Amino acid sequence: MSDQALKIIVGGALLLHGLGHGGALGALIWIGRKPGTNTGSWRAARSWLFPFVAAPTATNLASILWILALSGFVAAALSFWGILLPGDVWRPAAVASAIVSGVGIALFMGTWPLFNTVAALVMNVAVLAALLWLRWPPSAMFGS
Repeated sequence: MSDQALKIIVGGALLLHGLGHGGALGALIWIGRKPGTNTGSWRAARSWLFPFVAAPTATNLASILWILALSGFVAAALSFWGILLPGDVWRPAAVASAIVSGVGIALFMGTWPLFNTVAALVMNVAVLAALLWLRWPPSAMFGS
């Protein structure tokens, strides 16, 4: 696979994962504005770890986490492509976003559909493993 194709795939995966957090944020907004409507497997934010937290507070906390993850992953993708910030700025942005996303998933486990939760967890683990453990991709690979 060429470096250019790999750059498109990696950046695209970061961007798609970021936008996926926008979907979770959209679900929270939908549920808040249209309570009682059929949302499939999407439910209002509720933390299993802090069940005493009021629903509006849980929604606000989840929203903040998803906004941070969304903006962080989008910034990481744009940085990876050299559009937003040059160099390796995308690495700490992607790592921080994966951690924020993981914290959100851990706090609100069981609130969103299983597929979405598992897919987000897999992507977060892949980002953290690639960047922290494997130290991939080498900076020289893409000229950053």
